[in-house]
Amino acid sequence: MLITVEGIDGAGKSTLVAGLAEALREHDPVVLREPGGVELAERLRALVKDPALTVGARAEALVYAAARAQLVEQELRPLLDAGRLVLLDRFVDSSLAYQGAGRGLGVAAVRELNAFGTGDLVPDRTLLLRIDPPSGLARVGGRGDEQDRIEQEREAFWIACANAYDELAAAEPSRWAVIDAAQPAEAVLRAALAQLAPLLEP
Repeated sequence: MLITVEGIDGAGKSTLVAGLAEALREHDPVVLREPGGVELAERLRALVKDPALTVGARAEALVYAAARAQLVEQELRPLLDAGRLVLLDRFVDSSLAYQGAGRGLGVAAVRELNAFGTGDLVPDRTLLLRIDPPSGLARVGGRGDEQDRIEQEREAFWIACANAYDELAAAEPSRWAVIDAAQPAEAVLRAALAQLAPLLEP
């Protein structure tokens, strides 16, 4: 089973994934992140996030799709074929929101590119951590880390991404579960576990 966690930067995805991994440890979940998870994808992650590099919108979409394709082939498909539970921090929907909407490349075009890259792999359930862009950006700024190339984007970019996520979730309500990410982390985890419970019942 593939469970993905989505949302704009600062929504709390990594925190939720860590909480789910602990709460669902009886299911022995495998935790992966995007871009990354395998050596090629981790190297591409470092490139595409480097604030010193100029990366065009189309190149960015292709790099993410390449990293994703390798993750699917090397890790995701074998794990799912073996019956494992996989918790994935971001997947195709991130590119639909960020490159399709945020970069203005078009959701349909980015979807087609990623369908090729992943062999049409679709998550069993996607948890959308919904937060308004100013709040998410405030969280990112409060981390004290140097912002990467994408985190430096203007607010209009984040608004476009957030709106795209809402549209994606509305279009596939059977796959998506929307969670208010402005709540405390414990409440977000409880809400997520409640959404996943029907899928994890023996």
